[in-house]
Amino acid sequence: MGETVTLKVEMMCEGCAGAVRRILQKVEGVENIDITVADNKVVVTGAALDSAALVEKVAKSGKATELWA
Repeated sequence: MGETVTLKVEMMCEGCAGAVRRILQKVEGVENIDITVADNKVVVTGAALDSAALVEKVAKSGKATELWA
């Protein structure tokens, strides 16, 4: 069982969710991505995840991103 990191990402549509998914799939250690557009919630599970790196990767796409409080 891996770690879980939950992000809050500003997404308007499924297209945004797809872009976020494509970015996160390229990150080493990511095993699963669960996105709920209505809640701007992205749950990432995997091994040895670096939450700061995940936030940085998604934020570079131009989407407001932060760790879920």
